[in-house]
Amino acid sequence: MTDASADGSGRTEESLDDSSRTAAAVRADAGDGSDDEGHGSGDDSDGLIHHVLNGDDETAIYVRDIASVVAVVAVVGLVLFGISGVWPPLVAVESGSMEPNIHKGDMVVLVQEDRFVGDDPVAETGLVTAERGRENGHETFGRGGDVIVYAPNGNPAETPVIHRVHFWVEESENWVETSADPEYTGGRSCAEIRSCPAPHDGFITKGDGNSGYDQLDGEPKTTVVRPEWIMGKATFRIPWLGNIRLLVESLLSVGAVGS
Repeated sequence: MTDASADGSGRTEESLDDSSRTAAAVRADAGDGSDDEGHGSGDDSDGLIHHVLNGDDETAIYVRDIASVVAVVAVVGLVLFGISGVWPPLVAVESGSMEPNIHKGDMVVLVQEDRFVGDDPVAETGLVTAERGRENGHETFGRGGDVIVYAPNGNPAETPVIHRVHFWVEESENWVETSADPEYTGGRSCAEIRSCPAPHDGFITKGDGNSGYDQLDGEPKTTVVRPEWIMGKATFRIPWLGNIRLLVESLLSVGAVGS
């Protein structure tokens, strides 16, 4: 009985030792597997990046092409913003109100009013009016004076307008008598125009292809244009390129410039 008991105790200890060694081995194996799995995840990520950068299959090439286009657009946008000082620096023209000098579908490049200033600008606006431009030879888009993009009545929700600044008026000025060209007033007197006398300092504007000033209570319906309503000064146009943007904007239901 004693021997049997002693032999049984020994076998039990040996079994426990074997079980302990087995459990330790299992734990060790589990730990190794966990490390391999974590390392394998990093390898998968590195491998994917390496594949996109160096792979020659269709998917990798497609991803690289998209990334290249996005990078080029971003760089061009940053360069244009640095030069122009306004965002967006490009606007698409959606009407013919500036014909024959700016056409529907053109893309126009804008800059801040205080950049590339011509001779004899108005006060601190950086803008040369049509009447001053004719006198000193400052021409843009085929005629005297600067062309601007502005928000009608200062309302950013309305479609911006791209027109030429014709002359500057001061608050309470009867500009129909003092500065206006009768050809562009439609035979109206100051009493027949809500924007006359001028309710505040600002510009009288007109599209090169339009028959009258913007401030004649017609289209676009705007009063005298305050300097702070101006979004930028037009510098040059890129023919037809604006048609692409106009197509996209029509699909997205967002505006361009015109009137």
